[in-house]
Amino acid sequence: MMAGGSVLRALLLHVLIFGWYVFTLRENCGLDFKGRHPGVRTYGGRWKYLTFLNLVMQTVFFGFCLFTDLVLAVLPSKNTRSGVPLFLIKVRDGFFTVLAFPVGTFVFISFWALYTIDRELVYPKYLDELIPIWLNHAMHTVILPLVLIQMYIQHHRHPSRLNGILGLALFASLYLAWVLWVHHVSGHWVYPIMARLSPGGLVLFLGASSLSMAPLYLLGEKLNRTIWSQTGNQKKKK
Repeated sequence: MMAGGSVLRALLLHVLIFGWYVFTLRENCGLDFKGRHPGVRTYGGRWKYLTFLNLVMQTVFFGFCLFTDLVLAVLPSKNTRSGVPLFLIKVRDGFFTVLAFPVGTFVFISFWALYTIDRELVYPKYLDELIPIWLNHAMHTVILPLVLIQMYIQHHRHPSRLNGILGLALFASLYLAWVLWVHHVSGHWVYPIMARLSPGGLVLFLGASSLSMAPLYLLGEKLNRTIWSQTGNQKKKK
């Protein structure tokens, strides 16, 4: 349960972050590629890219956070112990710990790691002429500080470790199945790196990418515990 000042602070930050994501999503969908971006105009459109799926997910998550803040601001604080407010908090915490943090962090790490090795593997140079630099960073860079801000301003209860990792594994499996289906239907791989790999290399790449999600879930668990144990100690000192 949060004090009134904490609720209002979270509400203000969520208004700003949700507004940022709505703006970013609108700008992304409003890009006019005029056939110059073959991936967007092929089967699955933007919805086959994890970056875009994550952008939508972060927008929905912070919109839900804003809605939850409004409910908590209106209802008496004692009512957060049960009923609708408690349900909303549980959904918010599960959404953040199982999906928003690990997937957002994965998009940041995987994109910039491949970009550093060889940008043509994930973000060919011709995209610089189609996608503004600020929008590229909005989709691949800003996501990390925003989920860290969320972790700092609100405590999130993790589900059991098994349930959390299984939920994340389900998401990874569904996305992997979607990527394979897109290739089956269209004959094109979602990301350039996949077209360059041998069948064995592709299996290793997809397997390693999926398995790397679990350590990110554990990282979120550790960061959350560290931040809020320190916050609790500071409050005790005061």
